[in-house]
Amino acid sequence: MSTIVEARGLKMYFPVGRTLGGKPKRLLKAVDDVSFSIQKGETFGLVGESGCGKTTVGRCLVRLYEPTDGRIFFDGQDIAHLGEKSLTPYRRRMQMIFQDPYASLNPRMTVASIIAEPLRYAGASKAYQTERVRELVDLVGLKPDHLQRYPHEFSGGQRQRVGIARALACNPEFIVCDEPISALDVSIQAQVINLLHDLQERMGLTYLFIAHDLNIVKYISDRIAVMYLGSMVELATSDELYANTLHPYSKALLSAVPIPDPKLEAQKKRQIIEGDVPSPINKPKGCAFSSRCPLACDKCRQSAPTLKEAAPGHFVACHLVEAQG
Repeated sequence: MSTIVEARGLKMYFPVGRTLGGKPKRLLKAVDDVSFSIQKGETFGLVGESGCGKTTVGRCLVRLYEPTDGRIFFDGQDIAHLGEKSLTPYRRRMQMIFQDPYASLNPRMTVASIIAEPLRYAGASKAYQTERVRELVDLVGLKPDHLQRYPHEFSGGQRQRVGIARALACNPEFIVCDEPISALDVSIQAQVINLLHDLQERMGLTYLFIAHDLNIVKYISDRIAVMYLGSMVELATSDELYANTLHPYSKALLSAVPIPDPKLEAQKKRQIIEGDVPSPINKPKGCAFSSRCPLACDKCRQSAPTLKEAAPGHFVACHLVEAQG
């Protein structure tokens, strides 16, 4: 497989407060030196606690944010700092499905207008817009009589299908799925996940799938990256990450995943992470996880580990793993 999206040294800092001269007083380091690549046709999972920078990474990749530093390659072209005019051809090839299926839809527009909006910006004819919208409604499992209704008339699952149809309007190759099921009922989540999986197989799509639910990420993802406080701490294939977890933070996350068997769940040893997540404005020296890691040593508190290959295709940023290896 060939690479479709690659991030190199990606950083996204937000200013917090301003001096009289207009300079930022402090910087919130939402994403701090993240690098990875996504292959065509794969689903790349991104997991971590709230506020770790997952959504910011996704928004940078589709250039809703211009990164502070680093490079973003889409199909070999660096798009990190392209102007809006130069970005236009790439806008059609990459899209985003948002977390909240209600807030991301204009309540004053009908479903037909919402789905057709990307086509209007792309300059498509009205005849093509009408035909394409009908195709997309059928593709995502909605009915033709839904086209003239408004978002408030639908359930959360139906609204998310509208959002998916809108993302597919211009035939993109890469889609950022930003926690697309977290706001939905559990009974609806599986339907949306299966829809995304079917669309990927039918259309050859590539996904960045951002989520909290590690069971869902394991089910849908080919590879999974774990983020903590703006940095990537572990990256491996889905099976490898679950079978051979290396980073202490990843182990704690996975230990929190419930097991359907009550007996096994009762026997399972939970790894509790104590303390609060440090502020991304004032990150600790050394490893960002050192203040909460029960295994942290002096080296962890002094120098930040880099993401290194501990096993074929399995990368981890941890001094303890380096010492064991």
